[in-house]
Formats: sequence, C-alpha cells, structure tokens
Amino acid sequence: MIKVSVMYPYAIGARFDHAYYRERHMPMMKRLLGDACLYYTVDKGISGRAPGSDPVYAAKCDFICTSAEAYRAASGEHQQEIIDDIPKYTDIRPVVQISEVVVERSEV
Repeated sequence: MIKVSVMYPYAIGARFDHAYYRERHMPMMKRLLGDACLYYTVDKGISGRAPGSDPVYAAKCDFICTSAEAYRAASGEHQQEIIDDIPKYTDIRPVVQISEVVVERSEV
C-alpha cells in the first residue's frame, strides 16, 4: 500500500478554495482513480507548531492507494482533466510525494 501526499505550501495572499477542493475536486479524483484509490483524506492547515504561527501547508490530501503503478496509471489516464480543474480552487503549485505506508494505524 502507498500514500500519495499532495501538499499546497502556505503563502500570504495565495488562493485556496477549501470548499471546492473538499466538495468537488477530491470526489472527482476518487472517481477518476477508481479502484486504485482505497480512500483519501483532506487536511486544512490552521497553524504551525507555535500558537498563532502560519501553517506550513494551506491544504494537504493523501490518497491511500493499492500501488504506485496503479495510481500512476489511473491518474495518467485523466491527467488533462485533473490539471484543468486545479485553477478552479488554487493558484498554489502543489508538492507531491509518494510514500510506502509502513504503519496505517497505531494504537496504544
């Protein structure tokens, strides 16, 4: 299992429509990724570690996928549709990382 993290670095004055991202873009992504995506999460940055500090990321999502190959095949098939949707919610260039999920859930 892998995780694809898409992170939108916070910058003063940058535009990010969280409602559109949550309600339109991410459900579209799940539909386009199909069975390659098991589930996804969405985070909205609220601050850094220190109270009142700016967040590192305005937003972040994680796609939990069956494999990097399955993710790349599914997203590649719909690349133009994905790219065309980005300006509808942000002017931030995302940072993407693919990771191997080593621990999915930790309990004490």
